[in-house]
Amino acid sequence: MTRFHHICSALSEDGGNGSTGSVSSPANALVEEDDENVDGGVKYRVPPSEIRDIVDAPPLPALSFSPLRDKILFLKRRSLPPLSELAKPEEKLAGIRIDGKCNTRSRMSFYTGIGIHQLMPDGSLGPEIEVRGFPDGAKINFVSWSNDGQHLAFSVRVEEEDSSSGKLRVWVANVETGIARPLFQSPDIYLNAVFDNYVWIDNSTLLVCTIPLSRGNPPKKPLVPSGPKIQSNEQKNVIQVRTFQDLLKDEYDEDLFDYYATSQLVLASLDGAVKEIGPPAVYTSMDPSPDEKYLLISSIHRPYSFIVPCGRFPKKVDVWATDGKFVRELCDLPLAEDIPIAFSSVRKGMRSINWRADKPSTLYWAETQDGGDAKVEVSPRDIIYTQPAEPQEGEQPEILHKLDLRYGGISWCDDSLALVYESWYKTRRTRTWVISPGSKDASPRILFDRSSEDVYSDPGSPMLRRAPNGTYVIAKIRKENDEGTYVLLNGNGATPEGNIPFLDLFDINTGSKERIWESDKEKYYESVVALMSDQKEGDIHLNELKILTSKESKTENTQYYIQSWPDRGVCQITDFPHPYPQLKSLQKEMIRYQRKDGVQLTATLYLPPGYDPAKEGPLPCLVWSYPGEFKSKDAAGQVRGSPNEFPGIGEGDEEANDRYVEQLVSSAEAAVEEVIRRGVAHPNKIAVGGHSYGAFMTANLLAHAPHLFCCGIARSGAYNRTLTPFGFQNEDRTLWEATSTYVEMSPFMSANKIKKPILLVHGEEDNNPGTLTMQSDRFFNALKGHGALSRLVILPFESHGYAARESIMHVLWETDRWLRKYCVSNTSDVSADLDKNKDTASNEVTESENKAVAASGGGGAEFAESESVQFHSKPRSLMW
Repeated sequence: MTRFHHICSALSEDGGNGSTGSVSSPANALVEEDDENVDGGVKYRVPPSEIRDIVDAPPLPALSFSPLRDKILFLKRRSLPPLSELAKPEEKLAGIRIDGKCNTRSRMSFYTGIGIHQLMPDGSLGPEIEVRGFPDGAKINFVSWSNDGQHLAFSVRVEEEDSSSGKLRVWVANVETGIARPLFQSPDIYLNAVFDNYVWIDNSTLLVCTIPLSRGNPPKKPLVPSGPKIQSNEQKNVIQVRTFQDLLKDEYDEDLFDYYATSQLVLASLDGAVKEIGPPAVYTSMDPSPDEKYLLISSIHRPYSFIVPCGRFPKKVDVWATDGKFVRELCDLPLAEDIPIAFSSVRKGMRSINWRADKPSTLYWAETQDGGDAKVEVSPRDIIYTQPAEPQEGEQPEILHKLDLRYGGISWCDDSLALVYESWYKTRRTRTWVISPGSKDASPRILFDRSSEDVYSDPGSPMLRRAPNGTYVIAKIRKENDEGTYVLLNGNGATPEGNIPFLDLFDINTGSKERIWESDKEKYYESVVALMSDQKEGDIHLNELKILTSKESKTENTQYYIQSWPDRGVCQITDFPHPYPQLKSLQKEMIRYQRKDGVQLTATLYLPPGYDPAKEGPLPCLVWSYPGEFKSKDAAGQVRGSPNEFPGIGEGDEEANDRYVEQLVSSAEAAVEEVIRRGVAHPNKIAVGGHSYGAFMTANLLAHAPHLFCCGIARSGAYNRTLTPFGFQNEDRTLWEATSTYVEMSPFMSANKIKKPILLVHGEEDNNPGTLTMQSDRFFNALKGHGALSRLVILPFESHGYAARESIMHVLWETDRWLRKYCVSNTSDVSADLDKNKDTASNEVTESENKAVAASGGGGAEFAESESVQFHSKPRSLMW
């Protein structure tokens, strides 16, 4: 038991993601009770002290470098918020959640303070200048530098018990002195941060989204509705949408959305001048042109929708002058309820409208030629257009480039060089084009053409430099006595031994490359964070190159360094204490093993400090995973930076989910066999767990591979795929197109087969498409209806990622108790001979079930978009 607690001490999640709140809680909110009294009262519990200490460790500050790279901000943070913060009222409207009191997105993270450090010539940091002047206890958000690095802008909110307002006000601070003051002299001007917030127009002027001064009280919900809620499709339109949550429900919701989302744009100067520009509207973004003459303004408007979120509402994009004068309308896109569910499908009309980063005021955008439907075969599929902000009369947009795959963005450099990206999900193909935007005679050419799954062939991405106007362009590098056109490619460096990040000097014309930096693969994991030698205009000479790198090891937490050429001098600029000293001696190893069909799999194995399997024998083991899908066996077998996934494969025309159960079980068998072969895991004491799609995996393994695991832990999962009939995760076929796959993949349909203990955990306010809280409710009822040993824990106020200290502590207590009771103390008579068990269990996997695939994966639609701590973010303990 002591040994297991030692292992379990690594089970906690991160202490915070930047900023979420205080660790204080009511004295009776968290209690420790005997296991025998587990259901004696509904209270929040806490795990053993070894785990609590890790959860409560103070988070390290975030860093932000000045535009001139001469100063660093230390943005200070607090640990996990109390549940009382999550319990505050929120409005669920149009796919987003709004804190009506603050007029922001709800549950917004924050900083508690700002420290400014001078970066000295020798790489050391000068003494801290604390930004001061704002009220004590203020919550800070949206910190941004002016282009000249002389000022900071940030928002401040103070939530006092006796105050009816916790709304945000914009403050500015002098970087040299740290003295801060409100941007607006009037105390009645507040920030509206539901969508965009503010942006620097120039070094002394900001454009701010404010709450209209004329706005009154929020609309009141009528006691009696004016009529029934009606949706109609009498036009027989084909509209397929995924299971979006928090949608508008009626006219009252529409009015409430308008109330909170409507902003008045205000130009505010540091000298106190204030000017309202444009009418109040639901502005979603505002982007000044690089020459500071124009504004690209986006807004959404009615008619709204009850079946899709606000990102698909009618959208208007205009060009204004920076003094607020209307210049022209670029587009007014209609409501987009009918975007096909097939991956790589997009909205019709102009999209991805942006300013060219290398030009004063030139726009570019993409337009689909297939109606946005990925199932339509057409060439070209996308066309990229470009046009000045104010074209001459009759001047039409120019075609910049045509693509046969789906447009994926542009990295700009100058008139002689830009990189255009395109990709296609179905085949995992990705291509990079080299174009010369200023030369019609230069033919575009393909620079890279590869599979996005083939991480070993990933050449890296071009490093960008900050231009004087604040935009980012590809950094060109000059070599002594060499006329070549060089760029820096920064890559993860995936290899069979794990990621070895690199920096290559790449000749864009010849394709030749020289590795000028590489991570120390023996002991450390290092990566390039940013260029630090981009203060001057023009190309960067290789001998003047400076880069910021991060460096960590199994026992040393992340620190930051500056490396300089040509002598390759290295200077450490941070010295953060280890946030979890208890885990410094934890053993961590990347291991490889083979599945029965020959696919190579990879995992990360964590073992207790000083543990020797030869002397101490096998331990209880937790296999923690999030399934991944691949189109080829070779890609599935490649080692990735976070190798904790069970891969599934869909070769050729086969869809990845067509043999789900078969491949999932095969992957799990290989993992279990490997830890038993190594002598580190007791065959009768191996548990399995996961969050979101990992929970879905866990339930399926307990149903179809009961010979492998003694118990399972499934957090915030989806178990009945018929409740997500228009696709889920990376499955873009509908229930009616792939009925057997939907049914056979659903552990809900196999609830009668689950005989091993399973712990279900779910946030009561889960906002993630596909993982409605109802999924766990109904799955638990199905399990209970068949007498399965199961437990359901619903966490009040929590969404897809758990955030409150009380919730996280309680989940860890539940996890610790479950593993101690049903894994460590497991005395079931299970043979250690896996081959014998596999023969027995194979009868439980029907022929039809063997047609199904290892799970679609890694970080797709099942993940919540949230600033709260993602409780599934980092696997811990003796696990994979």
